[in-house]
Amino acid sequence: MLNRFDSHSPSGEAEVKYLDGDFRVVRPGAFVRCAVTGTAIPLDELKYWSVERKEAYASPEAVLQRHKELANS
Repeated sequence: MLNRFDSHSPSGEAEVKYLDGDFRVVRPGAFVRCAVTGTAIPLDELKYWSVERKEAYASPEAVLQRHKELANS
């Protein structure tokens, strides 16, 4: 079994296709970036994303902030 620190584990930013209720890794990597904060989100901790905007969020607060930004534009 490979762990996060194994030399064969993917590193760097992953490319992900966001689906309804799931996501698919297009290019292997260890994380994606939050579209609001820029924070690296490990793939095994990714819980929040927008299918329509094709972007990930680090927290519910980041989701709310994005909704507010879009409402004001």
